[in-house]
Amino acid sequence: MEFITATVEHLPAIVRLLADDKLGASRERYEKPLPKEYFLAFAKIEQQIGNSIIVAMDQDEVVGCLQLTIIPGISRLGATRGQIEGVRIDKDYRGKGVGESLFRYAINEAKTIGCEMIQLTTDKKRKDAHRFYERLGFVASHDGMKLILSK
Repeated sequence: MEFITATVEHLPAIVRLLADDKLGASRERYEKPLPKEYFLAFAKIEQQIGNSIIVAMDQDEVVGCLQLTIIPGISRLGATRGQIEGVRIDKDYRGKGVGESLFRYAINEAKTIGCEMIQLTTDKKRKDAHRFYERLGFVASHDGMKLILSK
């Protein structure tokens, strides 16, 4: 298993992973060709310092992904934090340690950059994900809220 920063060539596989569950299927559009919005968003991620998508590779196949964004802040005495989102593991690779290894890689990257904490949000319906994050040491310390700004 190898963990690398995603390139645009990985984008179709990333979108496939994002769309491959009940919640993702209602939010994403995995089709050929991919909607241009994914390419535009990926270009913005690549241009922003401290923002990347990390993929887990098994040979030449993308089997997991997450987005790691580094956020400098003023609070907590100017602490820098890492934000993890868009976490997905291919259904054939779940329960095999890929997710944990991917997280450990991302956490190490964040530490190397100087982050003092990692934070994430997770949909309340994803009970298995909650157990996974808790097993990795994450604590449900805050309630997250979102305001959708529709197009």
